[in-house]
Amino acid sequence: MPVVPPARSSSPLVALSTASVYPESTEAGFELAAELGFDGVELMVWNDPVSQDLRTVERLAARYRVPVLAVHAPCLAVTQRVWGTDPLQRLRRSGEAASYLGAATVVVHPPFRWQRNYALAFADTVEEIARRYDVALAVENMFPLRRAGMHAVPYAPSEDPTDVGYRYYTIDLSHTAAAGMDALALMDRMGSGLEHVHLTDGSGSTRDEHLVPGRGNQPCAEVLERLVHSDFTGVVVLEVSTRRCRTRHDRAALLAESLLFTQLHLQSSVPSVSMSAQVPAQGRHSATESHSLDAQPAGPQR
Repeated sequence: MPVVPPARSSSPLVALSTASVYPESTEAGFELAAELGFDGVELMVWNDPVSQDLRTVERLAARYRVPVLAVHAPCLAVTQRVWGTDPLQRLRRSGEAASYLGAATVVVHPPFRWQRNYALAFADTVEEIARRYDVALAVENMFPLRRAGMHAVPYAPSEDPTDVGYRYYTIDLSHTAAAGMDALALMDRMGSGLEHVHLTDGSGSTRDEHLVPGRGNQPCAEVLERLVHSDFTGVVVLEVSTRRCRTRHDRAALLAESLLFTQLHLQSSVPSVSMSAQVPAQGRHSATESHSLDAQPAGPQR
């Protein structure tokens, strides 16, 4: 039986993406979420066998008393063989997984351009799965690839899901940074369809950095404050890179900073402040330290 999510207060629930503990395991994501006081986790389904085994995930949720609030479908470049090679089947299995685990949301990326049949069937399949499993399939904004003066959009039809129009969306603030996109304007375009937030940051680099919120140039505080004053009923997920942390203590410090930032700015009366001075020095790293998701194919890409 799935772990029941905590009762909603006036603020959105705050979850930890299990991708945020990479290169540690999926279980480490549950453990740290419990230790730091997150409301739940977003399960990244990727090459870690535990993330693909729903019964094992269910046992982890029960052991640590941390519910799975969302499932990130294996639609990444490094997960093309997770749950089979058919992307439509992976999407269906993700909906089934969310239903089994009691999660309300499945995060999914737009199709890659070379997945032509998948791209043609994508919108209809998203709706079909949402109805069948009573979950929200929230399509995430992505970013173009820019290398040595080259610019390519690997997603069909673009990196902006509002160009197509879906019932539910995920906004990712590292992706808006890498795309040079106005996050608040994107939030406006998503409107009432905004179901899910990947809270993270970026410096405006062409790389997908997934910085701790407040360490880049994205309007993380403003996004959270808008959620408080809107009808948002989804989940805010901390999806930050801790790949360069040398110890569990360092990793926990970054995640604790991220959680504190989020909780503060989900209180509408709190002004925007920098959090960097409130975290132990051994848990800090420069805002220029980034996790280039394209340059690190061994890790979970978001």
